[in-house]
Amino acid sequence: MRRTLAVGLTLLTVTALATPTTAAPQAAGEKGPKRAALTNFAFLPAETYLPGSEPSGAALGTAPINGVTPPFADQPIQGFSGLVRNGDGTFDAISDNGYGAKANSADFLLRIHRIAPDFAKGTVDVLGGVTLTDPHGHIPFPLTRQDRVITGADLDVESVTRGADGTYWMGDEFGPYLLHFDRAGRLLAPPVPLPGVRAPENPAGNPNLGGSKGFEGITLSPDGKRINALLEGTVAGDAPGTLRLNEFDVASNSFTGKTWRYRLEDPSFAIGDAIAVDANRLLIIERDNGQGAAALVKRVYLADKRDRDRDGELDKTLVADLLDLANPKHVGGQADPFRFPFVTIEDVTILDDRTIAVLNDNNFPSSSGRTPGKPDNNEFITIRLGESLHADPRVLRRR
Repeated sequence: MRRTLAVGLTLLTVTALATPTTAAPQAAGEKGPKRAALTNFAFLPAETYLPGSEPSGAALGTAPINGVTPPFADQPIQGFSGLVRNGDGTFDAISDNGYGAKANSADFLLRIHRIAPDFAKGTVDVLGGVTLTDPHGHIPFPLTRQDRVITGADLDVESVTRGADGTYWMGDEFGPYLLHFDRAGRLLAPPVPLPGVRAPENPAGNPNLGGSKGFEGITLSPDGKRINALLEGTVAGDAPGTLRLNEFDVASNSFTGKTWRYRLEDPSFAIGDAIAVDANRLLIIERDNGQGAAALVKRVYLADKRDRDRDGELDKTLVADLLDLANPKHVGGQADPFRFPFVTIEDVTILDDRTIAVLNDNNFPSSSGRTPGKPDNNEFITIRLGESLHADPRVLRRR
């Protein structure tokens, strides 16, 4: 059933955002991380559209995809690939390039959505949002639209963080670029390319990074002075399965040249998002490419730049297995253990020192990890970790 939501800017108070649930205890003598637990569950139906918007999905053809027939009369609210926590129980979520490729996403408008989970009802409300634009002509290459509204054929924004001034920084995969937008979604400066790294979609040519392997996770340092930008793919010439974490200086609007290496558990895996815990540690989502019953690895790691074992890579500690979350109280009517079996899980944020929120990118209408043959909803879950993060207090109070 198609669901079209009224869009307003009234902010809602979210109740029970991080209701404590006790994780399953470890067996005597058991080693490894304490098991994380599902604490809340809500979802936005897959067929949720922005009312009064423009048609979309023309390049998908007219054959049904997971039971949904394109094109669409309005813009679908989908593809959540980056999340920012607000101070009132709401969140800002960005949609990525649209339908998975530059060639089929020219009529998908990139947007920041303001969303509010209501865990008492198990629903997610869409309160409003802004569409990304480049009114001052900062993007140096031709855009799809003459009105300089940015589409999924122009950029593929996959990650977001927000400065103290309320402006947004986004990581793109087509450059890869870092992009700076004001609160109204207007681009403030030219895209900043990552020196020495080019994706196949980059107009400069000579790519040395795989397609859709650019900035999948960016996060602001607790002092607000640096952005850490993590690539999803391995740069040609680097060790297979290693990803570059790049430091960006906000004041100078430039990359510093300082990098770290994050090693995937398998070179075929990918990261989904990253968020700072403190000056040295980040939470990073790592995943395989399976969905549903084929999903085997969907994890949240705590990664440490200090490299205490001196192997040249970030140290990693598993803090949540998203395919094995304790759920003895059957939160949201879900099974115990709870599985989050989506091919792309691309949103993580910290709610308190022991609670995180995780969302999937549902790739509407193509992914069907929850129910075969049906498009995935946008699911919003909160997780109580087995141990406290001991996060920088500035991260916990950041708005």
